[in-house]
Order: sequence, then structure tokens, then C-alpha cells
Amino acid sequence: MVDTARLSVAPMMDWTDRHCRYFHRLLSRNALLYTEMVTAPALVRGGARQLLAHDPAEHPVALQLGGSDPAELAEAARLGGQAGYREINLNVGCPSDRVKSGCFGAVLMKQPSLVAECLAAMAAATDAEITVKCRIGVDDQVPAEVLPRFLGAIRDAGVSRAIIHARMAWLDGLSPKQNRDVPPLEYDLVLAMKRAFPDMHLSINGGITSLAQARDLLDAGMDGVMIGRAAYHAPADILAGADVAIWGDSRPPADPVQVARAMIPYVDAHVAGGGRAHSVTRHMLGLFAGRAGARGWRRHLSQAAVRPGATGAVIAQALDFIAAPHSSAAE
Repeated sequence: MVDTARLSVAPMMDWTDRHCRYFHRLLSRNALLYTEMVTAPALVRGGARQLLAHDPAEHPVALQLGGSDPAELAEAARLGGQAGYREINLNVGCPSDRVKSGCFGAVLMKQPSLVAECLAAMAAATDAEITVKCRIGVDDQVPAEVLPRFLGAIRDAGVSRAIIHARMAWLDGLSPKQNRDVPPLEYDLVLAMKRAFPDMHLSINGGITSLAQARDLLDAGMDGVMIGRAAYHAPADILAGADVAIWGDSRPPADPVQVARAMIPYVDAHVAGGGRAHSVTRHMLGLFAGRAGARGWRRHLSQAAVRPGATGAVIAQALDFIAAPHSSAAE
């Protein structure tokens, strides 16, 4: 069986929605995709079941949940399992003010026993695999001390797979954006955790921008690599070559032009159902990053897809910039 977690695309708020995931799946058959974080209160108390909507074509895809109440997370996990998700991931890494005030996300690194209780309750409520995404520590914690204790606690709760963002989260003094870049990366610590927990499937996340870098980390001993912004902003560079580079797939990699054309009927179906073309095409702006015509592609999609009545035809029109032999506006 293919270990899809060898390469995954990080859950990113406002980015990895169902349209983005459908698009990413056309680029890679194997990469594991994640939903945006869905809060357990929104599902259980708010009844926001639409947040679980996804196309079967997105699989393998995992649902990420946020929360800190064991009973509520258990019910949310049950709903996620019923919706068809085979992995349900608990967010213990998001550093935003919203999750801090709600006592979930990265702040839970300070309460490993509560995290373990939540995970056990989730596992009891669904047959889906329960996983965790975490940081190496928060605020004044010492990562080399905190992280092994945290991993031990979640392993004792029955979790065998975790994704570790190799940065601290500084909840006091840094914005969520700064927390993605300012705290230094500590890859060596995460690699040491893999040696200390050989029975766990551990993926590394943070600052990974190429398939070559992902391969190096896999060769160094990690079980998996999770890529976020680079996979979103230059999806063809990361995802189109992933099946060959990461899994040794013998089939040819996806052709970005063919992927763009395949998105036309998807956009048309979305518009026919009352949606807007831009809701889909906004995720496609970086498809030709670094290629001649990329600027024209981005500009046309950005301007044309927001107009009233826009359909999938805007993609066909934007492709003219890629096919034009005189274009040299690569970026």
C-alpha cells in the first residue's frame, strides 16, 4: 500500500478548501491533502455540516479539527468519519489569537494530558485514524524537554502518527504570520524525535520549499514531509513531480496545461450550482509559476474570474498566455 503521508499538503486556512484540494489532486495522485481547520464547536454546536463537504475525487484527504473539549471533539470526529474522512487530525499547532483564546491549537502544547484525553475520546468515536499536528513547543517551553514528553503522551493515547512543525510558537509577541517565519527552524530536533520514537510515523513541516529538500529529509530518516505555502504558490513545482520523486511512480507526471483544462468543467459545474468562478480559479494562480506567460495567466484569471457571469472559459482564455510563443513574462 502507498504511504500517502510521505508527502502531504498542509492544512491552511482560507486556502485548502474543497476547490483547492480538487485542483491539487489533479496534479498528484498520491499526496495526502488536508482540509482547512474545522472547529469542533462549529460542527457540534453550530451544526455547520457543510464544512465537511468534499468530492470523493479528493481522496486521500484528511479532516483537521480544532478544539479542546474531549466530548465535543469525539462527536466532531464521529461526524467526520461518517462524512468519509479516513484520517482525522487534531490541531495542536495553530498560533492565532482566535485559537489561543478558545484554548485550542498551539496553546494545547502546554496541556499534554488534556490532548491525550481528547485523542482517546476521538479514537473511541470513529474508525478513522486519529493523528496530531503540533509545534515543537510554545513560549518559554524548552523544546528538547517538552516535545518528547508530548509525543510520549499522544503515543500512550493510541496515536501513532504526528506531523511536527519544526518551530516554536511564540503566542505572546508574534502575530500568526510572524509565527510562520520568525521562530527558527529546528530540523535536528525533529529528526532526533524520529530516532527516539521509531515506532511512530513522524512527518516534518516548516520551511520546506522543494521536492529536493523533501527527499533530503526523507533520506535523513523522516517518515513524511508536509509542505504548505510552496505547494500552494507553485503547485506544479511541488505536486506535479511528487509522484515520481517521492513514490517512484512510473506514470508520467501531470501536465499543468492539461490540469488547467480539466478544471474548466469543474468551474462550470460550480457556477451552475450558484457559485463564483473566482472561488475556484483563485487557487490556480500559481500553476505556471516560473514559466513563460505566468504573469499574463495570473492577471487574466485575477481580473476575468471575478466578473459577473464568469465561467470556466476564463481558464481557456488565460491559457493563451501560456501557449503564446512570444511571451517571456516568467516569474
